[in-house]
Amino acid sequence: MTGDDDGTTTAATVPPHPPGRPTTPETLRGSPGFLARRLYQAYSAAWLRHVDTTLTGPQFAVLTAVREYPEVDQGSLAACVALDRSTMADVCRRLEDRSLIRRDTAPSDGRRKLLTLTDQGVTLFDDVTAKVSRLHAELMGAPDGSPDGEGEFAALLGDLDRLAERWEKVAEG
Repeated sequence: MTGDDDGTTTAATVPPHPPGRPTTPETLRGSPGFLARRLYQAYSAAWLRHVDTTLTGPQFAVLTAVREYPEVDQGSLAACVALDRSTMADVCRRLEDRSLIRRDTAPSDGRRKLLTLTDQGVTLFDDVTAKVSRLHAELMGAPDGSPDGEGEFAALLGDLDRLAERWEKVAEG
């Protein structure tokens, strides 16, 4: 509260907002968590529109890892696709229910599940991978379509990977 010249007390002056839709406050635009969530929301919306409405990003990440490391146990793959073990188990169960992967019990340890893509999983993976590549090119390509955008894209991905590693270390304590 502030005192006016006429002796009355009024609330502190708040700058007027322009009419129309509010803009993002600068304090949020300077917040890495807010920007990461904003990027994730935009990416998720673009994924649904341009890639697949039934396969999620985490499911695609698991398919990618299983393609790269066939017959590796799901617990070992969880960290490389940035999922905790319980989420990984749920994602794998869903993929198995859709006949996209096979989960076999490891002969040496009945608790371990070894993952393999099914033929249907390979077909879907190949189809979705092509769509993901097009989406990434659209999201990250140079505005004029020049090949310089590829180098900038690779550099940005490297920066984001290093940032993710730093954030993971902070999260781990």
